[in-house]
Amino acid sequence: MVSMSSKKVCVIGAGVSGLASARELLREGHDVTVMEQSSSVGGQWLYDPSTDGGDPLDAAGAHSSMHATVRLISPRELTCFSDFPFFPSNDGTGDARRYPGHAAFLRYIRDFCDAFGLMDVVRLNTKVLHVGLAAPSAADDGGVKRTVRWSSRHGDREGEVVTTEEVFNAIVVAVGQYTQPRLPTITGMDKWSRRQLHSHWYRVPDSFHGEVVVVVGFHESGKDTALELARVAMEVHVSVKSMEGVAPGVSKAVSRHHNLHLHLQVECLCDDGQVMFADGSCVVADSIIYCTGYELSFPFLDTGGLVTVDDDRVGPLFEHTFPPALAPSLSFVGLPRLVLVPLFYEVQARWVAQVLSGRRQLPSSEEMMRSAEEYHHAREKASVPRRLSHGIFFDFEYCDEFGEKHCGFPRMPEWKRDLLWSAVARMRDDDMETYRDSYHDDSDLVLEGLCSEGWLPWTPQEEVGQDEDDGVPELATTTDTATQTCCMHIRSSRDVLGNKYRS
Repeated sequence: MVSMSSKKVCVIGAGVSGLASARELLREGHDVTVMEQSSSVGGQWLYDPSTDGGDPLDAAGAHSSMHATVRLISPRELTCFSDFPFFPSNDGTGDARRYPGHAAFLRYIRDFCDAFGLMDVVRLNTKVLHVGLAAPSAADDGGVKRTVRWSSRHGDREGEVVTTEEVFNAIVVAVGQYTQPRLPTITGMDKWSRRQLHSHWYRVPDSFHGEVVVVVGFHESGKDTALELARVAMEVHVSVKSMEGVAPGVSKAVSRHHNLHLHLQVECLCDDGQVMFADGSCVVADSIIYCTGYELSFPFLDTGGLVTVDDDRVGPLFEHTFPPALAPSLSFVGLPRLVLVPLFYEVQARWVAQVLSGRRQLPSSEEMMRSAEEYHHAREKASVPRRLSHGIFFDFEYCDEFGEKHCGFPRMPEWKRDLLWSAVARMRDDDMETYRDSYHDDSDLVLEGLCSEGWLPWTPQEEVGQDEDDGVPELATTTDTATQTCCMHIRSSRDVLGNKYRS
């Protein structure tokens, strides 16, 4: 018989991964405290229109990187917890689009908190300063304990900061991936006197009206920023690693804007405002926005060198979660990239909770270390860059096996796989500016899946029309607006992602 135990656990961060952790830990019977430095839950989804008070090339003063017009890049049917669907609101006041804006997802996160009583364990305005090994005491039960030191601001006494320490049985680090801007190294960057900022500080395009703007980096944030700027700026020049890596959908969007131009990487910045590109072209720019991603950083975490961060590889970690030498009293939830969020983080959190309770056992530290080394060796042999060490590349077989093996999590239904691959194909091949809104359904499997989970209503056979060409039943004309919004184009396409993100 398994001996179950309850642990006192500190979760650092109240974003998606932190709240997933809190819910699973509470379900497993643990005593949970969540520490969040912001004034509300949501992490990166907690939009803050203000960008005052910090270095525009640093992160100080701005926790969230969200800009005003951000929308999901994955369908809402997939962007949710396993047992808490992201349905459009019933009162008609929310964003019912299949790819809603950031405010709708923040509302969903808050609804999740309310549904599971998570706010009872969240301490807001609480910044973790240090996590270290606790000194042993006579009252110890023999297990490893960790001390957390934090500072907290009191809303009723503005400006007063109190520093406190507390001992916990275990720490879950769930601070997210988008807090410390990553900047390129460009000749002349330190002397270029015109406006430079990281996309972390970008909110709205208004202040760039009539300017010549250079955007460095062309992944998701770079694409959205460049296309938005093209509507107000005189010219937008985008630096890309290679023209071969530009997806067809991006080319279609770029072709519609006469003032949007693609170049090879920036070679140097000149004192007179010129920006020189590797293809030999140059422009005199007013502003440069670096859409160059983020670096993982845990400045509060003291592990004595047992856990390090090297070019976004946190390690050594067993299955992206447990450091072999410090498990299970220290774990990380939310490091994997290119996975379905929040679903994969929910799986990680459930595993952590079950390990801490004794329901699941970890391998020996030696076995975990060997597994971590073998994993990284295999990635290096496959030429995956170190910075993508935690990239899963939507490998559903890995994700399903991870959940089944570690915490008995059910496998993903086939219709959801089809829905994701179709969404990825549309993002890559269709128009980058319109793929979120131009869709219709043509897959029996996905339609049946949507109906089975309550996204679309089953309708009596006599109320359903039939398209003679494709044999797919059409929805009855009584379908409401929110339901019609959830009708989209589904095509199975399984091979479009890996190479794109490995480049």
